[in-house]
Amino acid sequence: MTQFSTEDLLDPPAYPSVGYAVLADQIGVVMRSFDDIVFVQAEAVVALEAVAASLAKPGLRVLNVVTSMYGDYFATWLRRGGADVENVVAKLGRPVELAAFQAALDAMEQVDVVVLVHGEAANGVLNPLPQIAEAAKARGALLVVDAVASIGAHPFEVQTLGIDIAVIGPQKGLGGPAGLSAISVSEAAWARIAEAPALRLSTLSLLDLKENWLDRGADALPGTPAPLEFWALDAALNRIDAEEDGIETVVERHQVAARATRAGLRALGITPWIEDDASASALVTAAPIPEGIVPEELVAATKAIEDAAISPGVGGVETLLVRLNHTGLRAAYRPVLANVVAYGRALASLGHEVDVDAAIEAVAKAYQDAEPAGSTE
Repeated sequence: MTQFSTEDLLDPPAYPSVGYAVLADQIGVVMRSFDDIVFVQAEAVVALEAVAASLAKPGLRVLNVVTSMYGDYFATWLRRGGADVENVVAKLGRPVELAAFQAALDAMEQVDVVVLVHGEAANGVLNPLPQIAEAAKARGALLVVDAVASIGAHPFEVQTLGIDIAVIGPQKGLGGPAGLSAISVSEAAWARIAEAPALRLSTLSLLDLKENWLDRGADALPGTPAPLEFWALDAALNRIDAEEDGIETVVERHQVAARATRAGLRALGITPWIEDDASASALVTAAPIPEGIVPEELVAATKAIEDAAISPGVGGVETLLVRLNHTGLRAAYRPVLANVVAYGRALASLGHEVDVDAAIEAVAKAYQDAEPAGSTE
């Protein structure tokens, strides 16, 4: 049930035309980008396909890192446009190994584009973006990064890392709406996109969006923008701006939530699915499904704790792990504690030995050590 009157959502005022450029500037600050920012008026997977469709051309040579189904999607979209794609496929539910990435990069005589998902909400992976960015730049390749499930939860700096195209959705770490997305595009990326044959007269064409919005002064967006989505983005970005250190505070809050969750799992007697803290998402924590436990029964048993948000992994890992969600407003003490307790009690109810009391203490200590960055609400 909703906690507000749905009638309040009727007949919203139009978002002011002069506000879109302001929102783009705010997104640029969040992404640490001085490049052009454009909006795609759809969920972020559409923005990702728009990037692939706009870049793809016969003969384009791409090295694509696959750590979930999203990497597979991107390869499919690129190949549909004629690009030559070499996939580096990580072990199931694991981050890419740098040695494997470097070997694949070295094996390519020429590489035009490197594509990477930074953080994976599907399985709790965090890929080694700084090292991959350095390797891509050393080869003169454009770097395309899906940051939908990392922005707001991990440090992300477009300019510092030399990212040419970065795609974000505000619905996860930024706590905003899901119905629109944003893309940072460098001059080098625009030049590659504009090369013949360029995708034109398409809702997926970034070049059309550039010419019909950016090149016309970034005033009114083409088409009929959804006012509720942009008002919600406005509110989410203003909420971030109101934080003491802006986006850094939001990132640290997610980092604390991840540390507390992982400490709680270890105190239960459970090793997190991704053992290396530096390779784990701060939006969701992947916890293993112990041998002999039926995944559906485990997830169902976690529902006994009302505030918990635990779901199966996605993309071939459904029988291997569950995800403890501490994204956005859930990056706080109470939701984190609820997740850990729910997971622990569910395991206990299914006959797996755990120490729930120790886990509660570990979560509390992690937040005490983190104050004031970690909310105790």
